[in-house]
Amino acid sequence: MAESTTVLIGTAITIALMHTLAGPDHYLPFIILGRSEKWSLKKILSWTALCGAGHVLSSVLIGTLGIALGWNVHRLQWLEGLRGNIAVWALIAFGFVYMCWGILRGIRGHHHSHSHPHSHPHDSAHTHSRTFWALFTIFILGPCEPLIPMLMFPAASHSIGAIVLVAAVFSAVTILTMIACVLLAYMGFELFEFKIVQRYVHAFSGFAIGASGLLIMLADK
Repeated sequence: MAESTTVLIGTAITIALMHTLAGPDHYLPFIILGRSEKWSLKKILSWTALCGAGHVLSSVLIGTLGIALGWNVHRLQWLEGLRGNIAVWALIAFGFVYMCWGILRGIRGHHHSHSHPHSHPHDSAHTHSRTFWALFTIFILGPCEPLIPMLMFPAASHSIGAIVLVAAVFSAVTILTMIACVLLAYMGFELFEFKIVQRYVHAFSGFAIGASGLLIMLADK
């Protein structure tokens, strides 16, 4: 029993790392938006951690509820697949809406730099709040596909404690990997200094996020 639980824990660590690293949607939005919006490192990492927690805990909750109700793994996979489709479309929509907003902001930027030389922190805070809740909602909708069929169901054949332990390890490794990816990118990634890129940095950011959603959708086909 102890040996099989240890194997499950090792599997949870491996799958969490692979699942997170292979999915740019786990870290790309925070890297791009953080740099384009000039957020502090503390804010970027905090938002990454909160969205990561929402991402894994939603799947943990669904998996736990499904096991408690006696649902089979295929029913839960169907539900997770449905959530995944909604999440990827939401990510695409968020990216391209943000891109359109960035284009308009870039076009109007020169005018506003003269007519409104001082920024309004209150407006900026509202924009950041809306961005966070949009991302948080997308991450809650997004499933951790391998968690339920590959970890929680096998753990359920041992004990409730095994389910809790495996889910906790998977969640912690996923969130920490997201934070590590964002931190490394923040430290090493620099935006180009060309004026056209600076003016339309939000548009480029939105395009990159939307394109990552499209790539994820194509990869699942």
